[in-house]
Amino acid sequence: MNDQFILVLDEGTTSTRAMLFALDGKPSGTAQAELTQFYPQDGWVEHDAAEIWDKTLACAREMVERAGGAERIAAIGITNQRETVVAWDKQTGEPLARAIVWQDRRTAEFCARLKASGHEEAVRGKTGLLLDPYFSATKMRWMLDNVPHVQGAAERGTLAFGTVESWLVWCLSGGQQHVSDASNASRSLLLPLDGDTWDEDLCELFGVPLAALPQVVDCAGTIAETAPDFLGAVIPICGMAGDQQAATIGQGCLEPGATKATYGTGAFILASTGSTLPHSDNRLLGTVLTQINGERTYALEGSVFVAGSLVQYLRDTLGLIASAGETEELARSVADSGGVVVVPALSGLGAPHWRPDARGSITGLSFASSRAHVVRAALEAMAHQTRDLAAAFAADGARWRGIRIDGGMAANDWMAQDLADILQLPVTRPHFVETTALGAAILAALGCGAYSSLAEATAAMCGDAREFAPQMEAATRAVRLANWERALAKV
Repeated sequence: MNDQFILVLDEGTTSTRAMLFALDGKPSGTAQAELTQFYPQDGWVEHDAAEIWDKTLACAREMVERAGGAERIAAIGITNQRETVVAWDKQTGEPLARAIVWQDRRTAEFCARLKASGHEEAVRGKTGLLLDPYFSATKMRWMLDNVPHVQGAAERGTLAFGTVESWLVWCLSGGQQHVSDASNASRSLLLPLDGDTWDEDLCELFGVPLAALPQVVDCAGTIAETAPDFLGAVIPICGMAGDQQAATIGQGCLEPGATKATYGTGAFILASTGSTLPHSDNRLLGTVLTQINGERTYALEGSVFVAGSLVQYLRDTLGLIASAGETEELARSVADSGGVVVVPALSGLGAPHWRPDARGSITGLSFASSRAHVVRAALEAMAHQTRDLAAAFAADGARWRGIRIDGGMAANDWMAQDLADILQLPVTRPHFVETTALGAAILAALGCGAYSSLAEATAAMCGDAREFAPQMEAATRAVRLANWERALAKV
């Protein structure tokens, strides 16, 4: 098996890609394709599920060819944007509507009605989640209520709902497997943290038919097999996890208390709680970290909706930068933000505020404000949002001793140092920051038998890291945080 590779399908919010990993964790190739973003109304975000499949398959084929053929692929691992819902017909295999993306806020009113009816505590007690448009079940309900093709398939008994990993496995297996791993399933509002399958009462509350849902399976093992025509041969799918759980594994954060922060489209902080069911009094989330051989581990999670997507907005919509790589140089070109504060609530505010109605703001502008000040303020917002989460974790008794960061934005040295300064904690960044894909590779390597345990696989496949230590003066930090609190209060 030493000359074989793990093929990882990493399906994100703005792009999909395929990556090759050797069994020691070293990356060996990447193919990537951007995904079309649809914004039909304020607060709505959609994807084309057929485009996701087509581009993922094209990237996978490119990597299989680079590996030297399907016989060189020991297993496939899949990781994905969580909570995004795809609806398709089990008979035709065709999507019935555009996928509703995790950032989408269209079900805010439905969530508010459920809260007003007193359902949130019972839902949170079972699932570890809050009633928010972020999660999958309310998106499924919206489709059933508003898309005739989805309604018709439900009436015929041919409707399939699934998050993106479920959709990809269905496509790869030629329609033979309708499954969801426990880490993704735990983000649906329909799976109890300590239950092995969907909860009938929760399905009734949200109006989601049980028959349309996938089977809940482990994160590692032989989950499914590809149809031979797609990649040249039958290849087992042996690892699967939501992107944030995969990144936690890729950072080696398995022991209780170990904490990672991923800065991708959004920012997501997970602290492992081991086999202990997570509980929060400060509006953090409980989630399944892994399920292996039917045994679960858990994590406490804080979710920020806008991180790297803010940089994309500065580039594509406001035209302040030509590329994300410019942000570090611009941030360093000015001594501070000049009083400018960006609150990036472009998709509402996530944890610990949970305000789907909030909208983004840029405050403190004057004639002295330049694009460098605005760009620096946008990067500073990453540390400000993370600090809000650090306070919530501490109040829940899960104080951070340091954090391990990853994701595309983590490559920015200025931002990594700013995080350490504002958090007053050591920040560790692996040399290979794409730990989401690495985590999926680790699970697939375990699932195909290359390693005997998750601990053994992470020890062998995780690489070296660099540490950033706090340097900022206390007075400077205090001013920054005071300005942030004032700007936050306004939204």
